[in-house]
Amino acid sequence: MSASEERVTPSAVTGGLSQKGLSAGTVGLIGAVVIGISCIAPAYTLTAALGPTVSEVGLQVPAIILVGFIPMLLVAFGYRELNKQMPDAGTSFTWATRAFGPWVGWMAGWGLVSATILVLSNLAGIAVEFLFLLIAQLSNNPEIADLAFQPLINVAVCLLFVAAATFVSYRDMQTTQKLQYVLVSFQLIVIVLFAGAAIVAAVSGSAFDATPFDLTWFNPFEVSSISALVAGLSLSIFIFWGWDVTLTMNEETKDPDKTPGRAATLTVLIIVSLYLLLAVSLIMYAGVGDGEYGLGNPDIQSNVFFALSGQVLGPLAFLVSLAVLTSSASSLQSTFVSPARTLLAMGHYGALPRAFASVHPRFFTPGFATIVSAVVASGFYAIMRFISEDVLWDTITALGMMICFYYGITAFACVWYFRKQWFDSVRNVFFTLLFPLIGGAILAVLFVQTLIDSADPEYGSGSNVGGLGLVFILGVTVILVGIALMIWQAIRQPDFFRGKTLTLDAPPSARRVRR
Repeated sequence: MSASEERVTPSAVTGGLSQKGLSAGTVGLIGAVVIGISCIAPAYTLTAALGPTVSEVGLQVPAIILVGFIPMLLVAFGYRELNKQMPDAGTSFTWATRAFGPWVGWMAGWGLVSATILVLSNLAGIAVEFLFLLIAQLSNNPEIADLAFQPLINVAVCLLFVAAATFVSYRDMQTTQKLQYVLVSFQLIVIVLFAGAAIVAAVSGSAFDATPFDLTWFNPFEVSSISALVAGLSLSIFIFWGWDVTLTMNEETKDPDKTPGRAATLTVLIIVSLYLLLAVSLIMYAGVGDGEYGLGNPDIQSNVFFALSGQVLGPLAFLVSLAVLTSSASSLQSTFVSPARTLLAMGHYGALPRAFASVHPRFFTPGFATIVSAVVASGFYAIMRFISEDVLWDTITALGMMICFYYGITAFACVWYFRKQWFDSVRNVFFTLLFPLIGGAILAVLFVQTLIDSADPEYGSGSNVGGLGLVFILGVTVILVGIALMIWQAIRQPDFFRGKTLTLDAPPSARRVRR
């Protein structure tokens, strides 16, 4: 048996976890936070989300961001407690298995993997669009931007983006960190520059529709309706999603008991600060009306930064397109971290075929799982792009249900796993019971509500099959496919499902087996 094979072979599990051969101690706190920010992709995410949010709540966008931030922070606390107790690359899969058993654990892993792999294709598609937008800006030839919507060109360039991201992810974590330091730093510099220029223009009176700053923008009780608050919570699923990548790297971080949890909390706090800065600066500059550059103008809401970049930054407008391109491209690369390591853990513990447990003998990365993620994401995007763009984007919308699904299961896993320790201290009451319970409950409500709403034929793109909305059908299909694969795996390799490779609710003293 080779050294690499020995490295990924699970030790005799006695109720605890085992390491998988990843490169331990290579990611510090700053590196984990940078990768977390990259995965969330703030520049891309907010340029797409800000306009539609304004159309719902007007000036109360900062309040909605704060409301949406709450469940993410509460769930992040639950993730942190679970990571302290049992740092493992499988995160949601492993923790849900330890709390609720193999069947729930497998589905939690499926929720994470299906969401992240399919979002990879979306990120690649967005990167393609902004690449051609940037070229059109620099060449002063608007027609070049239209090339991104030619299916053959779009898919070919998309696959090149995925291939490049796969190459970096396949190599060691140091390569990923170095690349992300550059890409994230540039993205944040442009975001701050853009926000600062917008605020200066608003204060000086040279803005399009200068709107005086008002603290009431941050008051959630000023939001006009319950439906708007629900929209804010739904928004949080998309604009904050991705911070959990800091936890999937826990076997590769320095001080794995503490660093990943701290990184997750810091990532969420930094992101909410950036979002608030951008929201306030844009409201001050453009207002929420439906004028040419107003945030309420439906013609610019799909890409607010691009529409306002020329007005705010003048000849430096191309930096905004470059920042959004950088944001989506860097997120494409860092998003590979989560599904690859979850698939690695599932293979390691026998929940998937053994091939998924392989670790590259030189780079100490989950090479096979990374390549599988890339192939599935690329194949899905290529097929859907030629069949129907509506199906492609409705699938991405349906993934919101999967995100609620696996985040919610993980939050409840925290509550249940620590049930014997709830009242050991005041801290435990909040961090192992109340915070994750409230966060999980909010996500469960959003999951059910989205499931109900998406049955409407008008939901998403408006496509339907037999009177049922396509988003509903796609979301349910993703879950049913996961159940079918789980049953197939249980028949082929039953040990995991019989609790022989990863036990249920082991005592804390046996939480890990170090090798």
